[in-house]
Amino acid sequence: MPTPVKTIAERTGLPQPYLEQILLALKGAGFVKSKRGVGGGYVLARDPESINLAEIVRAVDGPITLGDFGDPHAEGACDHEGQCVLLGVWRHVGDQMKSVLEKFTLGDIARAAGGTAPWPGEGDPSTA
Repeated sequence: MPTPVKTIAERTGLPQPYLEQILLALKGAGFVKSKRGVGGGYVLARDPESINLAEIVRAVDGPITLGDFGDPHAEGACDHEGQCVLLGVWRHVGDQMKSVLEKFTLGDIARAAGGTAPWPGEGDPSTA
């Protein structure tokens, strides 16, 4: 049964216009379907166990990175006082964030929110 945008906005505390933008992005990515008219709203288009958080973030925000820093120097001296090393660190952190988000499904999050699974960080899939 579809859930109206107004109901989703009330449950999440998100402003309805902002939520509508997010839902359009999720619809475009094939995560939700919409129904117009009386009894209309949004419903998941896929099994929540098949949707990971990284996919949702990419659909709404684009690629998961901590900035577009370019390629740090892979070899040789860096004449930017350590900047190249820090760029490599930020790339690594972004890769780790993406890896953790890929381990959580929408189903995992729903179970944790419903109290039938541990909260993230307490026996969650990211520690596997």
